Amino acid sequence: MGYVTSLFARKVVAAAGEGIDAAAMLASVGIDPEGVWDPRQMIPAERYYDMFERIAAQIDATDLPVRTGASMRLDEYGALGLAFKAATTLGASYARVERYARLWTSVVEYELRPAPGGTLFILHRAGERRLGLRLSNEATLASTVAIARQVCSEPLAPEEVLIRHAAPRSIAAHEDWFGCPVRFDAELDAILFSHETLARPNILGDEGISRYLISHLDAQLSEIAREPDLVGQARAAIAQSLSEGAPNMMEIARSLGLSARSFRRRLSEHGMSFQGLTEETRRDLAEGLLRADRHSLAEIAFLTGFSEQSAFTRAFKRWTDKTPASFRKELSHR
Repeated sequence: MGYVTSLFARKVVAAAGEGIDAAAMLASVGIDPEGVWDPRQMIPAERYYDMFERIAAQIDATDLPVRTGASMRLDEYGALGLAFKAATTLGASYARVERYARLWTSVVEYELRPAPGGTLFILHRAGERRLGLRLSNEATLASTVAIARQVCSEPLAPEEVLIRHAAPRSIAAHEDWFGCPVRFDAELDAILFSHETLARPNILGDEGISRYLISHLDAQLSEIAREPDLVGQARAAIAQSLSEGAPNMMEIARSLGLSARSFRRRLSEHGMSFQGLTEETRRDLAEGLLRADRHSLAEIAFLTGFSEQSAFTRAFKRWTDKTPASFRKELSHR
């Protein structure tokens, strides 16, 4: 399962404005609406796309990705945001995104590729081209320009923006924000920058600070590379224990050869909590069992750790805005 930083979800909800219930929307993806904005807290990418789609069902989302991307601020990105600022040129800044974006998300990769007229900054994101993913891609491209404009000493506009999916009913907001042609139904999701633009010096570029930040980012990247083993093992242990009721963190930690304190710390370092991981595991298991169509709803409630089917139904509706029965019925009609 892929993850994105909770910062992105908070920005989407803020950009959506008063047309949605912001607190309920954040809670639906496991974010405490009153909690601190911490980019290290991660949420499943599929939940993020779900949230985009629920918002789009409630408001006109034509320019929502543009407004979301435009609201991004480097100061909110932690060490990677500082490293982007401290790079000596804009091209060097994007090279850092290409290398360290894994600190923001595990579902997107970036590539700098020479092209006629400049260099393409390409967004690679695998998966079904569902509405939530498409809106997310537009927001990511908009944020790419937003953060560049925060380090440039003069106005910045790309040469062209390319987007793989079909255009929304209006692209006026997109072209106004990017300040260049925006071509939908393209072969790539990418932004074309001229060589001159990428060679511009950044207003806060500093070699000394850059070296320090790069060493810090390398250490963070090394930690993340080891994280999937811990998370995968923890998920498996949680799933196995669910039929006995709500999992106990101390027992799960012990099964992984860790103390409860070490387990909590290692999850926290990567923006996760035991409660959040348990919730995700429960939801994923529930959806898988509903798709398999071999178990009754009462059996699925038991297998996912709920003492009563009614409690399972309430939790599932909180996760998906659907009851387990309606979720299964929709699947049967596909």
